Amino acid sequence: MTKNILITALAAVMLFFAGCSKEMDEYNKPAAYWYKKMIAAISASDLDRADDYYSSLQSEHIGSPLLPEATLIMAIAHLQYEEYLLAEHFLTEYIKRYATPQEREYAEYMKVKAKYMALPNPRRDQGLIDEAIREGEAFKRNYPDSIYYPVVDTMVTRLYLSQAALNESIAELYERLDKPKAAEFYRNIRPQPWIDWSKVDPAQTAWYRRMFEGDGHGSWYAFIIPDTQSVVSRHRDNSAEGLENEMNKQLETGAEDRPVNQPMQ
Repeated sequence: MTKNILITALAAVMLFFAGCSKEMDEYNKPAAYWYKKMIAAISASDLDRADDYYSSLQSEHIGSPLLPEATLIMAIAHLQYEEYLLAEHFLTEYIKRYATPQEREYAEYMKVKAKYMALPNPRRDQGLIDEAIREGEAFKRNYPDSIYYPVVDTMVTRLYLSQAALNESIAELYERLDKPKAAEFYRNIRPQPWIDWSKVDPAQTAWYRRMFEGDGHGSWYAFIIPDTQSVVSRHRDNSAEGLENEMNKQLETGAEDRPVNQPMQ
């Protein structure tokens, strides 16, 4: 009895590994086979496997008429699962290789949307904000009569507001570092003159994030950080006279600390 159970278990393990091996070693299949496998993997929320099936479809059937549709499906699937950078990758591939002039407008809109939705916290990625604004403005120039124009225009406006909020946070940081010129520079940046900045309310940080990140103005743990002088510029007189006085002070201090019979290095 024990022997039969052992043989059955061993056979099950062998079948399992054989099935895995078969799955991994699949190749030279029709385009429809890879397409169906990709759709099934997306339906099962297994996007990693869907990416593999798409790669097989693209590698083995580079000219298949199923490939443009599969590329757009993969982009939408990654966008649905909040994998925005991968969605942008597939949209870029679709625009470069497959999209007709009529289809390009929708793909460009989806690409701007993916870039916009990849910014859950605008304070963390200044470069991504600038890139999203550039692509949004390019869409508005290229498709002034598009049905997606109002949506893109709303996204771009919000990005400008996020950019202004980020600049204000940077200005406040420079104020805390005693760098008024840098703070003034960032406060003078106004991306759009048509926005009445006096009527713009800054976004409120959630309380659970504010506990650790601060709200852009300060943090509850600020009292723990000592108010030490920076070696660069904090509490420092950068004028020629101030630098000369500081150098003389350091030389006097070094002379007091050095033994009498020890020469200067």
